[in-house]
Amino acid sequence: MSVRRLAEASVQPASFAFNKANTAAAKQWIKKYPKGREQSAIIPLLMIAQEQEGWVTKAAIETISDMLGMPRIRGLEVATFYTQYQLNPVGTRAHIQVCGTTPCMLRGSEALMDVCRSKIHHDQFHTNDKGTLSWEEVECLGACVNAPMVMVFKDTFEDLTPERLAEIIDLYDAGKGASVTPGPQNGRTGSEPASGLTTLKSEKAILKSTRDREAREAAKAAKAAPDAIIAAPVPAPAAPPVAPSNASKPKTDAAETSPALKTPSKAKVAPAAEKAASVSAPPHSAANANKAAPEVEKVSKQRSGPKKRAEPSSAFKAPETKQPTAKPTKKPV
Repeated sequence: MSVRRLAEASVQPASFAFNKANTAAAKQWIKKYPKGREQSAIIPLLMIAQEQEGWVTKAAIETISDMLGMPRIRGLEVATFYTQYQLNPVGTRAHIQVCGTTPCMLRGSEALMDVCRSKIHHDQFHTNDKGTLSWEEVECLGACVNAPMVMVFKDTFEDLTPERLAEIIDLYDAGKGASVTPGPQNGRTGSEPASGLTTLKSEKAILKSTRDREAREAAKAAKAAPDAIIAAPVPAPAAPPVAPSNASKPKTDAAETSPALKTPSKAKVAPAAEKAASVSAPPHSAANANKAAPEVEKVSKQRSGPKKRAEPSSAFKAPETKQPTAKPTKKPV
């Protein structure tokens, strides 16, 4: 993770204060936490400060920390840890966050970053000459199926091409960012297939409200024309139930697969007949169990592994494991 530092003192404002609406919002957030746990509200309060000022200033961190009765260093720890907080001035009209994670990278996010470099600034976290635009590369923004994508403040723009992103940047720079519709930019709705829906084309089978509406309309039509004969819809014949398949079940004499043991059982099979029709297990062979594959057995190279080494004579041994030392025999005189 990159080191995140506060902006230089030359760009830091001298003080910070919430406006009237944000003061009420901050008090409402603090009330959501139990008594003695008000410091947990620092994350939403920092976000409110960022939305008001455009970025999180040192004065805002200190003011919020004092408001919550927590050491200022704790507030600095939170602000510098989470990348959602902008610690340097960003564009006043748009700060463009380009997703650079794998799905977006495979779909051309590098080309989107080149557009930002050419239209805003060559480096991230720098504003353009007018101070209206800035950009940065971020991690996953959560719309991988619509890659590549960018986020401008709280709006996401997906299914982008370099040309379309250039148009969006020009509109934000001209102060017309509100005219850009968020979401996919290639005409599709949400995350449905680009070629259109292939399933669930009718909501009749899904929504009970649709079926109820049709029933009410049919009842209204019958009431309006009592003499008319309204043919009731003929239900389609029900398909016969499909029995579960036993194709993948092994044929053995185990109780789990014996048809004679099912409840209720339609087949009465004698154990001898079941065993005769079953596949018997291969005979156990300790020699075969210790063998490896033929390709491995043919290798002449000795297998690597810890080799047992002789213990030094001075090594400690438990009394019960010591071998009795043979007494030297006396040679006959």
